Amino acid sequence: MTQLNDSNVPRLDQRVTVPGYDRQQILPGIVHFGVGGFHRAHQAMYIDTLMQAGLAQEWGIIGVGVMPGDRRMAEVLSLQDYLYTLVIKHQDGTREPRVIGSICDYLYAPDDPEVVIETLSDPTIRIVSLTVTEGGYNFHPVSGEFDLEHPDIVHDLADPGRSRSCFGLVVEALRRRRERRLPPFTVMSCDNIQANGDVARRMFTAFARARDAQLANWIEQVVPFPNSMVDRITPVTTTADIEELASEFGVEDGWPVVCEPFTQWVLEDHFAEGRPPFDQAGVQLVEDVEPYELMKLRLLNASHQAMCYFGYLAGFRYAHEVCRDPLFVDFLLGYMEREGRPSLAPVPGVDLADYCRTLIERFANPEIKDTLARLCAESSDRIPKWLVPVIRHQLEQGSELEFSAAVVASWARYVEGVDEQGQPIDVVDRLSARLTQLAASNREHPTVFIENRELFGDLVDSPRFVVAYLEALKLLHDRGARATLEVLVEQARTTGTEE
Repeated sequence: MTQLNDSNVPRLDQRVTVPGYDRQQILPGIVHFGVGGFHRAHQAMYIDTLMQAGLAQEWGIIGVGVMPGDRRMAEVLSLQDYLYTLVIKHQDGTREPRVIGSICDYLYAPDDPEVVIETLSDPTIRIVSLTVTEGGYNFHPVSGEFDLEHPDIVHDLADPGRSRSCFGLVVEALRRRRERRLPPFTVMSCDNIQANGDVARRMFTAFARARDAQLANWIEQVVPFPNSMVDRITPVTTTADIEELASEFGVEDGWPVVCEPFTQWVLEDHFAEGRPPFDQAGVQLVEDVEPYELMKLRLLNASHQAMCYFGYLAGFRYAHEVCRDPLFVDFLLGYMEREGRPSLAPVPGVDLADYCRTLIERFANPEIKDTLARLCAESSDRIPKWLVPVIRHQLEQGSELEFSAAVVASWARYVEGVDEQGQPIDVVDRLSARLTQLAASNREHPTVFIENRELFGDLVDSPRFVVAYLEALKLLHDRGARATLEVLVEQARTTGTEE
C-alpha cells in the first residue's frame, strides 16, 4: 500500500498514470470554488492534460472551500500534496486510474478569509472558476433574483474583509484589483445551469450593486463571465471505491474520484487576461454555447428524468438497470427522437442521432452505478427547466408530446411516496412537503399536480397536454409503470407506421 503524495508518486503501480511534469514548477493562475468530484473529474483533469503536454504550467489551480463540509477536502488534499486519483470506469469492468496534479493549493476560507481575498487579488490569478451547484448562486427559485437576505450575504455586506460567501470574497477581491489598477480576472462558471455565465454575472453584480453601484458598473463592463456546457457522469465516491483503488492498485487515497469515460466541455471564448490552450485538451471553444447547452438539457438531462421515475416505480434502483431493459430504451429513444430532438436547432459539429445513441450507451454503463434516487432528487428545479420547454415547443408546433407528458405524470405518481411494491419513497426536493400534499390528491383530483403554476405555468390550460398527462397518470395508477410504457411505445410505433 502506497500513500499518495509527491514523494511516493514514483513508487506507484505502473498501471497508474502519474504526472510527467515537475509540479514544483507549476504557477497558480486559476482559483476554483467548489472542489468536489465533478471539478476534479472535469476542469482539473483538462488542466492536468495540458500540463502533461507542457502547455499550462502557469495555470495551476488553487482550490477554495467556503462550506463546512469543505474542511475535510482541505484536510485530505493537504495530506496528499493536493494530488488525487481519478478512476475512469469502463463498461467492461476495466479501471483506468490516473493521478491528477493540477491542483497546487487549497484554502479553507472560514479559517482565514483575508488570505483568500489577497490570493484572488494577486495579478497572477486570471481565472476564477466555480462548481458550487445551482443552489450556490443564491437566487430565488421563483423570481430568479439574488437573495440579499441570506445570512451570509447580510454578513458579507457588513464586513467585506471577513466574507463568508464566494460573492463576498470575489467581489472584495475585484474591488481591490480595481483600486490597485490591476486587470480583472474572468469568472468562469462550470455548473450545470442553463446560461451559467449569465447567471453568475447577474448574481455577482447584484451583490456588488448592494455594496457599491460604481463597483457593480465596473464589473459589468470589464469582467467576462463566459457561458459553458459541461458533461461527465461523476457519481459520489464511496467507501468501496476507496477500498478498490487500494486493493487493486495499491494506492492509498483518502478521496479519489470515479467517473465515466465520456467527457465534454463547450466553452465560450471570452476571457479578460488570457486562458489555457483549452482546445488542445479537447475543449470546444465557441462564440455561442446555447445550442450545445440546450442539447444536453433536453436530451441528456431530460432523459434522466424520463428514466428515473418510471424506473424507480417499476423496481429498478440504478440507471444502468433501466437502460439494459429494451422497453425502457425504446421509451427513452422515443422521447429523444420524437420530442426532444425536434425542439432543438441544429448543433454545429454534432450528429444528434449519434448523440442520442451515445447517451443510452453511457447510461447503461454498469460500473458507474448512478442511482435513480439521485436522478429523482430536486425535480422541482429540473423538470421546469429541462422538460417543460420541450412540451411548450411541441405545443407551439402542434407536434407530439405524449412521452413528455408521461414523464410529468410519472413524477406526479412518484411523489405520491410509495412505489409499486408498496415500499415508501423518500422524496428529496426543496418543495417536497407541498408536492407530496398535492400528489396525495392525484386520484380524486387528477389535474391537481399540474395546476401548480409555479412549476408548470399555464400548461394546465392546454387541452392537448392535459389529455396526454391524464391518460398516462391513469395508466400508472391502473396498470403500473411498465404497462404504461408498453402502451406509449406501441402507440408511437403505430403512429410511425401510419406516417
